Amino acid sequence: MSKGREGAAAGGGAAAVLLRYLQEQNRPYSAQDAFGNLQREHGLGKAAVVKALEQLAQQGRIREKAYGKQKIYFADQEQLPAASDEELRSLDGEIATLSGKVQELQQSCRQMEAELKELNSSMTTHEVAREIEELRKDCASYTEKLERIKSATNHVTPEEKEKVCSEQKLYCKEWRRRKRMATELLEAILEGYPKSKKQFFEEVGIETDEDHNVTLPTAVAWAHPVYMRLF
Repeated sequence: MSKGREGAAAGGGAAAVLLRYLQEQNRPYSAQDAFGNLQREHGLGKAAVVKALEQLAQQGRIREKAYGKQKIYFADQEQLPAASDEELRSLDGEIATLSGKVQELQQSCRQMEAELKELNSSMTTHEVAREIEELRKDCASYTEKLERIKSATNHVTPEEKEKVCSEQKLYCKEWRRRKRMATELLEAILEGYPKSKKQFFEEVGIETDEDHNVTLPTAVAWAHPVYMRLF
């Protein structure tokens, strides 16, 4: 017989071991929990634990509560000695101390979780090295492109650029004027047209800027506030 079994036999068997355990812990346990906590130290089998708990409950030495198919067992509070005022104060102090430690541990856990989240979202050393290599390639490509631009002989002069911008403004202004004239003319025709605007455009063969996703350049509107007010 092992030492654990000898201890159980000396204490009056599984029932004595379980009764003493429930009274010392003074908290509810299922048969599975009690078996898991005591099997290594006392060598109790699960069947023996279940049987002993049921017997103790039938004898009224412990309490039993059923939650669906699950049963829990706990010490009969009336059989436990009442705590003195001094013991209660001591317990209150222990509770306060332990509560403080729990809060400290929770705060520490939150900090570590935040650090872990930050680390998981950070790139690994291998990823950083690969990113650096890609950036170096990009820099080399841009440097080469910049050198080609600097060495080119066909640069646009400021005068040429101004001429192109002026022509663009002129053409856009004319574009807007003609579009407005066409719109007013079409609206006048449609007032006496018996069908819809879409049908009229299809019959005549009119295609609008919108049909081809064409819009006036925004740079013109930005350069001339009056155009912005028109739109």
